[in-house]
Amino acid sequence: MSLLSYTFFILFCLVVAVQVFYYLYFFRRLAYFVPPVKTTSQEYPVSVIICAKNEANNLVKNLPGIFFQSYRTTNEVIIVNDNSEDETKYILEEFQKRFKNLNVIPLTQEALMIPGKKFPLSMGIKSTRYEIVLLTDADCIPASEQWMQKMQQGYAPGIDIVLGYGAYYKKKSLLNKFIRFETFHTALQYFSFALAGMPYMGVGRNLSYKRNIFIRNKGFSSINHVPGGDDDLFINKVATSKNTAIVIDKDAHTLSEPKTSWSEWIKQKNRHYTTSRYYRRSHKFLLGLYSLTNFLMYPLAILAAFFFNWWLVLIIFLVRLAIVAFVWNKSMNQLNEGDLWPYFLLFDVWMMIYYLLFMPSLFKKPAKKWK
Repeated sequence: MSLLSYTFFILFCLVVAVQVFYYLYFFRRLAYFVPPVKTTSQEYPVSVIICAKNEANNLVKNLPGIFFQSYRTTNEVIIVNDNSEDETKYILEEFQKRFKNLNVIPLTQEALMIPGKKFPLSMGIKSTRYEIVLLTDADCIPASEQWMQKMQQGYAPGIDIVLGYGAYYKKKSLLNKFIRFETFHTALQYFSFALAGMPYMGVGRNLSYKRNIFIRNKGFSSINHVPGGDDDLFINKVATSKNTAIVIDKDAHTLSEPKTSWSEWIKQKNRHYTTSRYYRRSHKFLLGLYSLTNFLMYPLAILAAFFFNWWLVLIIFLVRLAIVAFVWNKSMNQLNEGDLWPYFLLFDVWMMIYYLLFMPSLFKKPAKKWK
């Protein structure tokens, strides 16, 4: 055999070894995660914050799910109306007549030199009455009446940040399955890294932290120049191995309507990925290495099988595939996405295409508006 054939096989084995390491060291943590047992019940006062920009229709549909939470302790709902030009103002006025815990913050001017959602969100956080802040979006609805209760249960002495799961509605289309798999796969990474003591992001659709950690770190001041990042970059900056917890109970999820066209979804993901260049170096290295191995897995498997020894390559590949399938199965069930598992082989191949598709977005400048 030639040197080239040995090179392909060795590279293939290295990629498999790296993948197996990630699955057995990081991702198995979510697969086997058991929430800490609470010896006493707790209900802290909570401030829910939603930033809304031309979200009249979503507010009508989703706000009742926020107000009708089964939560006995004091809570407030803050809606930051960010220069909306639709019926948002009037919709919120009607809600205020019925719900006394609704506080509306109207913004009538754009913040200069602070693109994106960070200024309205900062105004909301600074206006809260209570220490625990619970964030979601106008296009999200809690998956149950226990959302508020379940999310605040993640707090314990020393915990300042609680990461939640923002799911999408289940529909029959293939696009829906790919969107939900990408959401699951992202959560598999940030939940598992948090459990390994390396939290690096959260999602604004379902995220909680204490007001004090926001104030102590001067809010978003260090990332105000970046249009996005009000969720992932802020958590990347302030989260530590000791101050971050996760809540994955299905009753603590939020639900959103997924994109209905491939072009809209690709546009959305391109926008999200433009902020990852600002992560800490260690996080960029670990996430980049994992992405690279996903991209190289199938090309190297084919080359090694063709030039080296197909049956040996097949055995190694099947061992790796079995580990992936097992961890995905348990983790998908943890996040109430178990119906995706029968398609695991399709998703495994898709990841190579996915990283090829979105790699250019890592080098693009972030968009300057959040809506």
